[in-house]
Amino acid sequence: MLFSFISLGLVGQEVDTLQQNMKRFFSDTAAIQYENSSEAISVLEETHKAYLQKGDTLKGIGALLQMADVYGHRADYANSYDVFWKSLFLAEKVKNDSLDAVIAFRLGRFYSFYKREKESLKYLSESLNIRKKMVEEGKSDPAYLVYNYFAFVSTYRELDRPKLANTYLDSCLLYYKNVPNQVPMAQLKFERAFILSKMEKEQEALDIFQNLESWFLEKRPSYMVLVYTYWGDVYEQMGRLQESEQKYLQAIKMSEKYKGHIDFTPLIYERLADHYIKQGNYKKAFENQKTAKALDALFFDGRSAKNQSMLEIRDEFRLEKQRQQDLIQKQRLEKLEQDEKISFLQRTILLGAIVTLLVLAYLFFRHLRNKHKMEKALIRRNKELEIQKANELLELKNKELAASVLQLVEKDEFLKELKEKLRTNKDNLKQTEVNKLLRSISVSNSNNWEEFRLRFTAVNEKFYKKLTEKYPNLTQSDHKICALIKLNFSSKDMARLLGISVESVHTTRYRLRKKLNLERKENLEDFIAQL
Repeated sequence: MLFSFISLGLVGQEVDTLQQNMKRFFSDTAAIQYENSSEAISVLEETHKAYLQKGDTLKGIGALLQMADVYGHRADYANSYDVFWKSLFLAEKVKNDSLDAVIAFRLGRFYSFYKREKESLKYLSESLNIRKKMVEEGKSDPAYLVYNYFAFVSTYRELDRPKLANTYLDSCLLYYKNVPNQVPMAQLKFERAFILSKMEKEQEALDIFQNLESWFLEKRPSYMVLVYTYWGDVYEQMGRLQESEQKYLQAIKMSEKYKGHIDFTPLIYERLADHYIKQGNYKKAFENQKTAKALDALFFDGRSAKNQSMLEIRDEFRLEKQRQQDLIQKQRLEKLEQDEKISFLQRTILLGAIVTLLVLAYLFFRHLRNKHKMEKALIRRNKELEIQKANELLELKNKELAASVLQLVEKDEFLKELKEKLRTNKDNLKQTEVNKLLRSISVSNSNNWEEFRLRFTAVNEKFYKKLTEKYPNLTQSDHKICALIKLNFSSKDMARLLGISVESVHTTRYRLRKKLNLERKENLEDFIAQL
C-alpha cells in the first residue's frame, strides 16, 4: 500500500517524526509493520493518547494517520476509516495546510479503492491545489508535488487509463528531485512499465520489471505483489502463459508472506481464472474465480459486516459538515452584504478623494509648468542680454582700438613730416641742436604694430585663437590683415598703418583669400566677421 510510504513525507515538513518508541515499528517494516501489525497498532494508540495529553494535536493526528496505514496495509478498511475519520475530526481544530493536503489526498485514495472515481478525483485535485498554493507561497518545495501527481498515476492505473496515467507521470518526472521522503524513482519506473505494456511495448516493459526486481525485493518486498501481477499481465499479452502463471503465483506468495496488498489479491485470482480458461483448465478457473469473489466480498462488498459501517465514508460527518458549511455560508453572505455597503461608502469617499487629489495635482502641475516656462524665458532673456552686452562691449573696445591705432598712424605721420621740415630748415638752426632733435624723434611701425597686436589679442581672444587653430598656415602679415579687417579698416588705413602701398594691401588680401579657400562670390569681410 502506497500510504505507509508517503503519509509522513507529505506531513513531514511541519510534523516531527514520532518518538523513539514509534521509530522501531516503521524502520523494521518486515518485522513489525507486516508481521506484528497488532503490536504496531497498540503502540500507535498509546502514542496518540500521549500526544493529546500533552496538547500536541498535530503529532496526535500523525499517529492516527500511521495507524490508518497499518490497518489499510492488512486490508482492514473498516478500522482504517474509523481511525482516519477520527483524525479528520481532530484536524478541524488544527489549521494546517500540509495536514489538509494529506487528508484530502488520503480521502481520494480511499475512494479510489471502491472505484468511486468522481469522489476520488475530487479529493485528489483538492489536495494537489492545496500543495500548489503552498509551493507558490514558499511553504513547500515543488518536489513534494510528486506525491500528489503520483496519486493520480496510481489511481488511473487502477482504473486502467494508461494515457491519463502517462500524463501525470510526466508531471512527476518534471518536478522530481531528491528530497526527504520522496517517492522512490523505482515506483515511477514501475508505473512507466505498466504504461508501456498498454502501448504494446511489452519487451520494454519486461526489461524495466526485470531491472526493478532486485531493488523492490531489498527495499520494499511487499510492493512485489503489484510488480509480479503486472509482470504476469505482460507475459499474458505476449502469449507466454506458463511464465504468466508463475508471476501471478509469485504475487500471491509475496502477499501472504508480507501480509501486504492483500486487497489486491482478488484481482490476481481473477487473472488466474482467466488464465486457466485460456488453457482449458476449467476446474482451476472455477476455484480461482470463487476465491476472487470471496475475497472481493470480504474487502469491498458493502453488505459485509466488516465494510458496511464505512462504505459511505461516514455520511453523518459529511452531513454535519454540510450543515456547518451552510450556516457559515449564510453568515458569510450577511457579512458580505454588510461589507458591500461599507465598501461602497469607502469607494465613494476614495473616489472623491482621488478626484480632489487629481484636480489639485493638475493645478499644481500647471502652476509648476507656468513657473518653469517663466523661469526659462527669464534665463533666456538674461542670456540674450549678456550676449548683447558682451557684443556691444567687444564692438566698443574694437572701436577704441581702431581709433587708437589711427591716432598712432597720425602721430607717426606728423613726426615724419616734422623730421622732414627740420631737415629742410636746418640752415636756420644750429647743426648740433638739429641732430639732437632728430635723434629724439623716433618713428617705428613695428613698435606700433606690436602694441596693436597685444591689445587686439586681449580684446578678441576667441577670434584670434579660432583663426590660429583653423588656419595654422597663416603668416604674421596675414594675421595683421585679418585683425584690421575685423576692425573694419579700409585699404588706405591698412596701408598707412602697415607702411605699405594700397596696391600691396590689395595683393595681400588676394593671397589671404586663397589661403582661406574662399570662393569668388564669398565676401572676405563677412567671413572674418563670422569668425
